[in-house]
Amino acid sequence: MHKQSAIVIGAGIVGLATARALSLKGFSVTIIERSERAVGASVRNFGMIWPIGQPSGTLYNRALRSKAIWKEVADSIGLWYRESGSLHVAYYDDEMQVLEELYDAFHADGRPVELMRKKDIIEEFEGVVENGLLGGLYSATEMIVDPREAIAAIPQYLSEFLEVKFIWGKAVTNIESGKVYLGKECLQADVVVVCSGADFETLFPEQFNGLAITKCKLQMLRYNAGADGMHIGTSLCGGLSLIHYQSFKAAPSLPQLKARYEAEMSEYVKWGIHVMVSQNHLGEFTVGDTHEYGLTFDPFDSAYLNNLVTQYLKQFVHAQSWNLLQSWNGIYAKMTNGATEVFLEPLPDVYILNGLGGAGMTLSFGLAEEKVATILS
Repeated sequence: MHKQSAIVIGAGIVGLATARALSLKGFSVTIIERSERAVGASVRNFGMIWPIGQPSGTLYNRALRSKAIWKEVADSIGLWYRESGSLHVAYYDDEMQVLEELYDAFHADGRPVELMRKKDIIEEFEGVVENGLLGGLYSATEMIVDPREAIAAIPQYLSEFLEVKFIWGKAVTNIESGKVYLGKECLQADVVVVCSGADFETLFPEQFNGLAITKCKLQMLRYNAGADGMHIGTSLCGGLSLIHYQSFKAAPSLPQLKARYEAEMSEYVKWGIHVMVSQNHLGEFTVGDTHEYGLTFDPFDSAYLNNLVTQYLKQFVHAQSWNLLQSWNGIYAKMTNGATEVFLEPLPDVYILNGLGGAGMTLSFGLAEEKVATILS
């Protein structure tokens, strides 16, 4: 019996997840990546698998499914991860009120959350600033990987366990039904899935231009915390994160908190800054981030924005010293109409899967399973 073939374009997390899902459904899969390794948004993030940020229902369940797959993959190849959970801390009464409301909403939905008092936070987690701390909301569902290591290692898993083939360092120049062109070279496949990140408009410009879609540039930083070897034990988030994630709209008093931020911290709101910290197995702290929307960006990072992030960071996290290791930016595609992804069939048996809006690490594995099931239905 002829085994169906599939070509996936792009070796970021969406492409890798799609290749996995197709292979498990019996396809012979080849991934084509124009770079010699993945260097896009999938390696330029916190490495957070972040169910708490997803609204209850389909997206939250998709995030939990993705986390389970992450663990399966990581355990198979010895990839480091930490089920770190997350802690959102409050230093103002209105922040604490939002956290209390979120606890009620999330607890009612069966999420594993708890409200923590200042005393309990200080005893359990290193690095949280004590002065002014009121309390926090802890969630047990979040997980951390090092995205640089993870995105480099998953191809090993796909090759070893699922016999996925890779073509590195070759750009796809054109696509037809059943055919993918790399310049003069033509490869054939029964199914083609385009997962090439924020620049898929180079292959399908009309489809891109017809979407309610933009791009987002985010700036991030990586520190070590000096010689003290501090381990915070969870992923930490300041109050500004409460106005960033869709799931937090479950708090009735959130609009009032956002209004205060707009009045008192207008530059932070203008640049979409909310500050989070994840820590990897090397003790490094990944810190971010900013959100600048548009189709064309200044290629240079803004020291002003990085300083805003760092100033806010030091309001809720302390270390003996902050030694900057790296700074960078990433760009991803984001829908402007509230949609959580792009899934199109521009040609028969040719699909575009894109536009996860910064939630690729959290949602891709689960989403790919769902969309591959749709392709086969």
